[in-house]
Amino acid sequence: MAGTGLFSEILDGEAYKYYADGEWKKSSSGKLVPIINPTTRKVHYKVQACTQEEVNKVIETAKIAQKSWAKTPLWKRAELLHKAASILKEYKTPIAESLVKEIAKPAKDAVTEVVRSGDLVSYCAEEGVRILGEGKFLVSDSFPGNDRTKYCLTSKIPLGVVLAIPPFNYPVNLAVSKIAPALIAGNSLVLKPPTQGAVSCLHMVHCFHLAGFPKGLISCVTGKGSEIGDFLTMHPGVSCISFTGGDTGVAISKKAGMIPLQMELGGKDACIVLEDADLDLVAANIIKGGFSYSGQRCTAVKVVLVMESVADALVEKVNKRVAKLTVGPPEENSDITPVVSESSANFIEGLVVDAKQKGATFCQEYKRDGNLIWPLLLDNVRPDMRIAWEEPFGPVLPVIRITSVEEGIHHCNASNFGLQGCVFTKDINKAILIGDAMETGTVQINSAPARGPDHFPFQGIKDSGIGSQGITNSINMMTKIKTTVINLPTPSYSMG
Repeated sequence: MAGTGLFSEILDGEAYKYYADGEWKKSSSGKLVPIINPTTRKVHYKVQACTQEEVNKVIETAKIAQKSWAKTPLWKRAELLHKAASILKEYKTPIAESLVKEIAKPAKDAVTEVVRSGDLVSYCAEEGVRILGEGKFLVSDSFPGNDRTKYCLTSKIPLGVVLAIPPFNYPVNLAVSKIAPALIAGNSLVLKPPTQGAVSCLHMVHCFHLAGFPKGLISCVTGKGSEIGDFLTMHPGVSCISFTGGDTGVAISKKAGMIPLQMELGGKDACIVLEDADLDLVAANIIKGGFSYSGQRCTAVKVVLVMESVADALVEKVNKRVAKLTVGPPEENSDITPVVSESSANFIEGLVVDAKQKGATFCQEYKRDGNLIWPLLLDNVRPDMRIAWEEPFGPVLPVIRITSVEEGIHHCNASNFGLQGCVFTKDINKAILIGDAMETGTVQINSAPARGPDHFPFQGIKDSGIGSQGITNSINMMTKIKTTVINLPTPSYSMG
């Protein structure tokens, strides 16, 4: 059970502590931040409201800890990460319970997220040993006009203090996807979890604590973004920011200064369906891609662009599958669970109302109970409807009928987002051409958009983000190149 047994140390009465300098602490502010259970809509957890002074101390401590950690042998860093991964997987149940209560993630999916996170940490440890254990050797006479009088050695060195800010929908997995690369690369790490998902993150951080990482190397500060958000992201002690979320990332990128940024800011992932597509396969992927975790995924299918000639058949197949989706609480492993907050539910409803007023065809009756919204497929959506462009982050999916492939590509590329997209066709040549024309970071052929496996590159263009994720890319992004040049008094040639 969350906050008990091995995790009792992180809980003080009714409130969870924050983590700094290797200890679990109460904030000097005396204030707490409530976490609302999306299902009951009542306060379920409380976390500390950290002050700017506490944040400042955390970063200063992280700077000191990083200097020692950078001198820790690479194999030792990997060993500790493997240990943390093992603890994380062993104690998956209480962490998964937190995910169910905080963000209404179905119970089975919550367990999967924790196990996947442990696997990510282990893989990162192994990958880090490989790519950080080798450098480059260059000689000067490969460039015109030079003799072989200089030997250049390059290696990757850490940046310093990495600030990690994960989103509510995958707070554990998208936290460790930042933490593990930062640590294996020799950085220290400050985690600012989302409010919804903070308790899950605190449990996860305790697994790293139990693994025996040095004091001050990892910190987790909770609190309101309005009070410590800008202070964190603009802090001169922060050397790198990895953020996953929404519009807040745009503001962070404008304020952060001259440091590396890794930003994933959402998407309006288009699904283009050609006339020759396997419609059963398409329908299955639309359900998986559009409605899993109630559509609250950056890589969810957000708009279906289907050729008019097969649109009726596809909509019929999707509707049959929608009718089989279970709706209810996450504890019962329902397919559709409450969205994360009332404000999210209200936003989704606003998109639905706009579509109704403008003449969209409702394939199901719109139904809402609190934060719980029943799955809804909207057919005959037009470009003048908000749902055609805006990201609902809920179980509502628009279908736009197109008369040409070019029309589908145009709609996809007219979006200000460019995270992922997918195309369904039996003609691989067409798939490649369409994929190349789609302005997205990733194109899936004959499958719904997805982040993962976690070692695959993951990136967006336009308003969907900056930089690339995936284990190898994240490790490289959280390091910089150090060059040492050996100058020889006379040219030197092997066997010369």
